[in-house]
Amino acid sequence: MAIDTTETTSASPTAHSPLGTRLSTRDKLVLFVLCAAQFMVALDFSVLNVALPVLGKDLGMSQSALQWAVTAFALPSGGFLLLFGRIGDLYGRRRLFLTGLALFGTASLLATFAWDPASFLTGRALQGLGAAAIVPTGMSLLTTTFPEGPARDRALGISGTLLSLGFTVGMVAGGVLTDVLSWRSTMGLLSVFALIVLPLAPGLLPESRTPDRPRLDIPGAVAVTGGLLALIYALSTAAERGFGGADVIATLAAGVLLLAAFVYVESRAHAPLVSLPMLRRRTVAWGNLGGLVTFSMMSTVVFALTLYLQETLGLSAFETGLVFGVQGVMSAVAGVYAPKVIGRFGARRTLVGSLAGQGLFVAGLVLLNAHTWSVWLATAAVSLASMCHLGAIISYGLTVTSGVPDEEQGLATGLVTSTQQVGITIGIPLLGVLATTSSDLLAGVHTVLALDAVIVLAAAVLVAAGLGRDRSRPVEAEALGLR
Repeated sequence: MAIDTTETTSASPTAHSPLGTRLSTRDKLVLFVLCAAQFMVALDFSVLNVALPVLGKDLGMSQSALQWAVTAFALPSGGFLLLFGRIGDLYGRRRLFLTGLALFGTASLLATFAWDPASFLTGRALQGLGAAAIVPTGMSLLTTTFPEGPARDRALGISGTLLSLGFTVGMVAGGVLTDVLSWRSTMGLLSVFALIVLPLAPGLLPESRTPDRPRLDIPGAVAVTGGLLALIYALSTAAERGFGGADVIATLAAGVLLLAAFVYVESRAHAPLVSLPMLRRRTVAWGNLGGLVTFSMMSTVVFALTLYLQETLGLSAFETGLVFGVQGVMSAVAGVYAPKVIGRFGARRTLVGSLAGQGLFVAGLVLLNAHTWSVWLATAAVSLASMCHLGAIISYGLTVTSGVPDEEQGLATGLVTSTQQVGITIGIPLLGVLATTSSDLLAGVHTVLALDAVIVLAAAVLVAAGLGRDRSRPVEAEALGLR
């Protein structure tokens, strides 16, 4: 069998660097391209949030329809993630990465010049499809370019920091651009990013694929993609129109049946998209539950607070962006100290404590009211909740991958990435729309935040019980590759 040797040769410059920690110029350029693309996707998750009220008025979208500006992107980005990740493994990650970039940039232009809700939502859906190709292939190209050890740890640390920074920069940039120019400039910014990255990528990125070329698990791919799409659509529609509609009942049932079929298919597939034995590991199962909850519930908080700050308190898009800018600064501070906390207490304890902290600070947001002083409460509480959220992000990834054999690390990190994307996808359809469909926006926001806090606190208890007592010695921060 012919074996593609690109994966091994592409990492050689870094592998020959002293201690594998110094990156060559080419390695730095490769890292720049991959991180810029991931940053662009992270930016897309947040840059439009603060512009939603203005966008809705300009395009004639009702308040209850605003969540579709987010969901239209989230549906394909979450639904096709596993499928595109495996297609990249089999037929070329670089090829699919470049295709995703081109599609993302073109779709961003369509959203920029949208003339009605249908054209805008089409652009958002195509952006999501491009992101579903960029995220898994970009991560795979990063891990195959940089060899396991300090070089890969450093590259992953830079990538993770930029992902978090992208979300924060998006909130601030979205506010500034919407106020100074218009909401359309937020989508135009994404086109510019794609235009910068796309010409650089072909000459820098090596082709990479799985050497043994297993067959594509088509039944599993169809089942999981259809199941996620049906489930997210059902939840989004039910929050707006209730669970009594025939289409809601049908798609909800279809989603559950398709996901059940996916589990059945994966248990018998020779090359499954998701390894079920891997999911039976206690750290993998409960760690991913913690990751799913922290991502989904924090995205819901940001969505609900955006509506509250602009519609209830009357803040401009720029002022709203500043609130989330403070949140971003505090998250960056948490990123500096989280490795030290993990080194002191261990990843599992940090995960449980971070979830509990996130839930408690979100619960404090229920005290928000229509008085202007509430902006200070909102800023403080969401910033502290975000610090805990970042601690949960770092510790859940370490929890999932700890104790996993080297030959199974790819499966474990793939699950971490999938959990992140699905979590971001389901949060707003699940809870956020309760705010947009409520006759009293403030009451709807209170309901969303209260349910959000309960879910996160319940997850903290479940994860603590599921993981059990961590008897392993906490590791030093340097050993985690996070310093």
